[in-house]
Amino acid sequence: MREHILQLEEISKKLEPTIKKRAEWNQGIQEYADNFLNTLDDQKAFVLGEDGKDILKLEFGSEPKNLDDLLKILKKNVDSVSLNPASGGHLGYIPGGGIFPTAMGDYLAAVTNRYSGIFFGGPGAVRIENQLIRWMCELIGYPKTSLGNLSSGGSIANLIAIVTARDFHGIKSKDVEQSVIYLTNQVHHCVHKAIRIAGLREAKIRHVPMDNCFRMDTNALKKLVEKDISNGLKPFIVIGSAGTTDVGAIDPLNDIADIAEVHNLWFHIDAAYGGFFIMTDIKNPDGSTIKDKFKGVERSDSLAIDPHKGMFLSYGLGAVLIKNVQAQMESHYYQANYMQDTFEANDELSPADLSPELTKHFRGLRMWLPLQLFGIEPFKACLEEKIWLTRYFYEEVQKLGFEVGSYPELSVAIYRFIPKNSAPNEFNKKLVEYIHKDGRVFISSTTINGDFWIRIAILSFRTRLWTIDLYLEILKEGIASISKENTNAIKISNS
Repeated sequence: MREHILQLEEISKKLEPTIKKRAEWNQGIQEYADNFLNTLDDQKAFVLGEDGKDILKLEFGSEPKNLDDLLKILKKNVDSVSLNPASGGHLGYIPGGGIFPTAMGDYLAAVTNRYSGIFFGGPGAVRIENQLIRWMCELIGYPKTSLGNLSSGGSIANLIAIVTARDFHGIKSKDVEQSVIYLTNQVHHCVHKAIRIAGLREAKIRHVPMDNCFRMDTNALKKLVEKDISNGLKPFIVIGSAGTTDVGAIDPLNDIADIAEVHNLWFHIDAAYGGFFIMTDIKNPDGSTIKDKFKGVERSDSLAIDPHKGMFLSYGLGAVLIKNVQAQMESHYYQANYMQDTFEANDELSPADLSPELTKHFRGLRMWLPLQLFGIEPFKACLEEKIWLTRYFYEEVQKLGFEVGSYPELSVAIYRFIPKNSAPNEFNKKLVEYIHKDGRVFISSTTINGDFWIRIAILSFRTRLWTIDLYLEILKEGIASISKENTNAIKISNS
């Protein structure tokens, strides 16, 4: 048996590369990363028609492969196809970030493989993650006793909050059909997904009417809640938005908080996209400030916020902030006999006791390191830059003949071209297709009340004034091209 073990040891040692091999691989990876970053301005934001299917030809086998060959395959099939989220031309959906120290933090977290789930196993890692959560709680005005969890994104963050609210209100399976949830049609679809996963599919979902700026109508909310109570139902949660994905709207948070307090509703806010804009000092045209729009956020019971959006980090870091940490723990805490050695180590609450995850990546390092290296000021300036870029685009696009939606509250705006001799929806669909085919920038679209709108979402830290000017030129080119195409089509049909 010993001889067999030693034979296996010789083979398994290959998993621990030599210093020379590590240096060789590190150099290859570094050169690839540097080349990617150094040529970003020359890369398209979107490559149409490529789907990376050749990656499937590379099967897993017993023989090792060369790193250089693998990097060439990755470049062709992963980093040169479809959407390029690292590009400053990514103006669709809600762009992710990718500031360089994020990668440094992830690299160190992966190499050291620190476990940030249980305080006993990784006290320093847990302290870092809880420190980050407390900083975000302070940012939005939560008390020092609040906490939450670092998640993979807004989806898990919203799920943790909704499950905590469900259990706090004592909703059992027999109560679900009589329980009521309030939200608007602008709420992100991950909230609906969380509601379903939390076992609340059969709950009464009230879609609260909105004003003409797509913000929750709190008078309508008040009437709905009162009616449901009078009918013997059990309202238990209202979900507001601080920056909707469609249009960037911020619900009247303070007014919602008033209603939630009167009727003992759990008030949850999805601020995954917009939350960090509370850091800015920009004034609005009406004399108010961006911060004024967030008044009442501190009165909520829980909030989802994504550092991989508003802090420009790479994908994979969201957060949920919760005031009632005891309620959060009661929903997610579980003890096992084999973990008994960890029970006495409780200087900090363990993240694994506050979320569905037990095994988790030390994802906090990707945020902690950039904050320490840069300080807060560049993040604040970058957020303000994105608001001003959106306002600039909003004004300039109207000069091209576009109809626009409501004045952007944050960094998302909707717009559509109204042609003289063709249907607006079809024209704007063609315009989106033209932009995607061009590929220098990427935008997305949405449909609101049957109307097709184009969206611009400016949140990539690499998006600059020249990027927006370039996009305005592409729009001009697209309008001219489609108009000419439509005119020729009319001539052909009349001949």
